[in-house]
Amino acid sequence: MSGLVERKAEARKAGFAARKAAFAKGQGQAAELLADFLAAHRGKALAGYMPMRTEIDPLPAMAVHQGPVGVPVILGAGQALRFRDWSPGTAMVAGEFGALIPAEGLWVEPEVVVVPLVAFDARGFRLGYGGGFYDRTLEGLRALRPTLAVGFAFDAQELAEVPIEPTDQRLDAVITESGVRLFG
Repeated sequence: MSGLVERKAEARKAGFAARKAAFAKGQGQAAELLADFLAAHRGKALAGYMPMRTEIDPLPAMAVHQGPVGVPVILGAGQALRFRDWSPGTAMVAGEFGALIPAEGLWVEPEVVVVPLVAFDARGFRLGYGGGFYDRTLEGLRALRPTLAVGFAFDAQELAEVPIEPTDQRLDAVITESGVRLFG
């Protein structure tokens, strides 16, 4: 197991460096491509995220989604995420790890989840920050109903292979500044 931990740490290091360099160059039309992709899911509850540091910004696509939109709230270590209702202008407060969360509001049960990531590969696997929040969340949501997981990243964040373990949830798509990639 320690070999996997070391491989994930190295992959995270490479992913963070690639993301930082790509962020400095700008996002191109990534948010427009995300909005276009999400248009096919109008009316469905969407979970996005509040970008931190060098994460690619989904807010423009979230703002135009025709349906409920939520953002993640961390309830505690080892737990799945919950998603609180969000729209532009919602009062926000600092949550766990410094991510902004709505100060109050209803909970949203998403059918489509836009997932931040550190790295991804051509198989549709992602590498996150290591807390397992999105893997637990997707597993729980998918046990209840089909749930589309959409990675949002820069092209530069693609690795030849992301180290995985049995609990890792596969993405259905990744959207980057150059286009949409669908996974079987």
